[in-house]
Amino acid sequence: MSKPAIRVAVTGAAGQIGYALLPRIASGQMFGPDQPVALNLIEIPAEKAMAALQGVAMELEDCSFPLLHEMVLTSDIATGFKDCDWALLVGSKPRGPGMERNDLITENGSIFVGQGKAINAHAAKDCRTVVVGNPCNTNCLIAMHNAPDVPQANFSAMTRLDENRAKAQLAGKAGSHHTDVTTMTIWGNHSATQYPDFENAKIGGRPGREAIDDRDWLEGDFIKTVQQRGAAIIKARGLSSAFSAANALIDHVRDLRTPTPAGETHSVAVCSDGSYGVPAGLISSFPVTADGSGQWTIVPDLPISDFARQRIDASVAELQQERSLIEKLLG
Repeated sequence: MSKPAIRVAVTGAAGQIGYALLPRIASGQMFGPDQPVALNLIEIPAEKAMAALQGVAMELEDCSFPLLHEMVLTSDIATGFKDCDWALLVGSKPRGPGMERNDLITENGSIFVGQGKAINAHAAKDCRTVVVGNPCNTNCLIAMHNAPDVPQANFSAMTRLDENRAKAQLAGKAGSHHTDVTTMTIWGNHSATQYPDFENAKIGGRPGREAIDDRDWLEGDFIKTVQQRGAAIIKARGLSSAFSAANALIDHVRDLRTPTPAGETHSVAVCSDGSYGVPAGLISSFPVTADGSGQWTIVPDLPISDFARQRIDASVAELQQERSLIEKLLG
């Protein structure tokens, strides 16, 4: 291989998402079929977690992936983020029985303070960080503020899973295939307040609201299904989304690394520049295009109806409320 290996740090590497994600990175699905990778696999310093991580590493070895050049297994975040080009922050504390979202935000906050500082001190100079661990928008905000030497544009949080879910719902209703659905934007927070924008989506090149002549469904069941899909999966299988989240993370990284096809956009939670009335500095989901060099741009001037405006504003208000809870963690 003539290319140097891309070093990828993955937190929560022995968890469900990590288990589904790692072989796809090692096989070339995230960075390409000719791009070698080195994996820094990070788990919590508990005997059971580290033992599970050893088992995951054994399986990766047994796959004999040609592109996998090295693995580092650690519970030390300084070691884990050392020289990494991409930091995939998958692990976070899950919500326990009786725990409110605000409790989860507070408890996870300190984790992402430490990870942001470690990325700032030990990662490659142009490291790109993607936050998956929930609440991912606010966790991303915390990590970003604790890595002041890293460009803010290098931080993003994942709403690609919500985009994929929305595409599947629209395609199913229209009797089409999900690949026919384009420019499907998720606005705001990765939470039950997010707004899946059917008005700017297209199905087979037609506006979504024309391809699906059922405004009641679009404004009702469609939005509710996308917003609550994660909870529905937990109810059905007793566990949270895993391989669909891993798949969305593959999509997310590819979306940022490759030029966005003409006429398409993708949903990425990035640091707001004030576009669409979202206060600057919040990590909010927008329609984004990428140029293939790692640079992304928020798509300007999409029409926003009064219906959409109310829902975007509600999700942004939730982001502002979450920020107020972790203000002291922002350095």
